[in-house]
Amino acid sequence: MAKVVRKIILATVAVAALTGAGKSGWEWWTTGRFVQSTDDAYLHSDITAISAKIAGYVKTVAVGDNQQVEAGDVLVVIEDRDAKVQLDQAKAAIEVAQAVIAGIDTRLQLQKGMIAQASAALSGAEAEFHRSSQDYKRIRTLNSASWASRQKLDTAEADYQKSQALLQKAQAALVTERDQIFVLEASRREQEARMRQAEVQLHQAQNDVENTIIRAPVGGVIGNRGVRPGLYARPGVQLMSLVPLPSVYVAANFKETQIARMRVGQPVVIKVDAWPEKPLMGQVESFAPASGSQFSLLPPENATGNFTKIVQRVPVRISVPDDNMLAGLLRPGLSVVVEVDTRDAAPHAVQVAVQGVTFSIFGVARAATPSNEAP
Repeated sequence: MAKVVRKIILATVAVAALTGAGKSGWEWWTTGRFVQSTDDAYLHSDITAISAKIAGYVKTVAVGDNQQVEAGDVLVVIEDRDAKVQLDQAKAAIEVAQAVIAGIDTRLQLQKGMIAQASAALSGAEAEFHRSSQDYKRIRTLNSASWASRQKLDTAEADYQKSQALLQKAQAALVTERDQIFVLEASRREQEARMRQAEVQLHQAQNDVENTIIRAPVGGVIGNRGVRPGLYARPGVQLMSLVPLPSVYVAANFKETQIARMRVGQPVVIKVDAWPEKPLMGQVESFAPASGSQFSLLPPENATGNFTKIVQRVPVRISVPDDNMLAGLLRPGLSVVVEVDTRDAAPHAVQVAVQGVTFSIFGVARAATPSNEAP
């Protein structure tokens, strides 16, 4: 009787074992062999470093540690007295330039009157020169016939030469007055350039005044806050960090032997170590353009004679929906385990020529194309 019971138990165990093995084998064949997983994965977020655009002492800090803010909220206020002084100086420079330009315009109008006056003087000088020239010709003719005295001839000649000199003077005066227009116009263009320069300085001063108020570029949570009232802020020096929660993503480092069938858009199961009982669904978003070692401070140099082959890892970005069940709880830096389902990977033919034969992965072998001909 005991032997019969023993045989039944052994048969039951064997059937159960075979059933379990068959089920496991079937699951591996249909699903498991297509799943690529790694625990070298962490949550990340596009953290924004907040820094000042201008130098100055911090007047107030409007946010605290771990505070939720919206885009446009005031974070830090820098003392603006120096910036306002620069703004007033720029405004004064523009007013000076405008006053100078107005003065030049007035002089231009006055100069047009001076030109008209010089032109009238020239007309009078020309008339006087014409009269004295005619008198001199008549008296010279009369003197040659002894009808006019030598004294009248000398007087007429002197009047003629005097009118000629006055004519030349009037002509030169008109040219000078006209040239003065060009001088004034050049001076006006110079002042206009200075005014434009002052306007640029005014815009810069206005920007500096506006930049004394540092606002949140995106919504998120304040972290790594190192700024305090009275601190001297410098451009480019980080004051705090802004984490755009709940927007996070996963950076998973897969082995190079795991990515052959991975494609953008494949579904991913994400298990956060802090909440292992609440798996999330994600999606493969992109692949890094190189392995992680290529972006290290000292990339490997394998041509030194001491080469040791090490399996490389390729960073893969996996998107996480903002409306997931752990929204608001996930934080960058948390460890996760990801499983990528690669069953929907479309086969891509990769052809390699070896000794005159082209081998096609996921394809049919064919004869290799000579290297000097197009495939």
